[in-house]
Amino acid sequence: MTLPPPLTALTALDAQLAGSGYAVLDAASLARHAAVDAAALAAWAPTWNDLPPDNYLKDGGRYRRRRHGCFTVAADGQVQAMPHRAHWQPVEYNALHGGIERWFEPMVPAMSDSPAWPRLLAALARTAATLRGDPAAAWFVEAHPFRIDTTDGIGRPTPEGAHRDGVDLVVVILVARHGIKGGETRVFDARGPQGMRFTLTEPWSVLLLDDERVIHESTPIQPLDAQAGGYRDTLVLTYRRGGFQGPAQA
Repeated sequence: MTLPPPLTALTALDAQLAGSGYAVLDAASLARHAAVDAAALAAWAPTWNDLPPDNYLKDGGRYRRRRHGCFTVAADGQVQAMPHRAHWQPVEYNALHGGIERWFEPMVPAMSDSPAWPRLLAALARTAATLRGDPAAAWFVEAHPFRIDTTDGIGRPTPEGAHRDGVDLVVVILVARHGIKGGETRVFDARGPQGMRFTLTEPWSVLLLDDERVIHESTPIQPLDAQAGGYRDTLVLTYRRGGFQGPAQA
């Protein structure tokens, strides 16, 4: 049994995100929000079959594959790809993998050069600007296509546990679930015991999180058939004002 996500009407997105610190849109709503055809999003899905292994997992696991890209979104909605750079988080937000530069292979042009890509990033930047009440903000966006598989018998979408990311807005788009159980999403109020748990199952449905107000995690996945294996694909986007995260300059 899986708990269905608490879907938000697109017209109520800003109010829900401001009031509760999270919101969930179904795939049709995400496509409308970004003003793209659903087929344009679905066309990216095959690129998850070509994700290189994550060689930085400190638990010794082989269950995570990923790429990484960096972009800026100006206040007028103009999207610009930035030179490839390391992904870095402080240990305060990622006790397991924080404090080190992690270099991942860049995103493939089939995604980043698609006309739908800047529309998606710009639409979500508008959501971030409304959330923060800062229409003049420039947004620094990191994009992470992930595949968590059951190569090790179990796959951990968030090996660091329940966490924040040190950004303004976190966007988790489910791309695919295949042959697995688990992968439950858990969102907790950072200031108290209130929480919500559910499982994203619809491809291209999306969870949006106010990273200042909530912490989040996804539970491990296991294969329905141990011999066949399985995987969970997501696209994680983080929006931050003031620059990309990086080590402090001496």
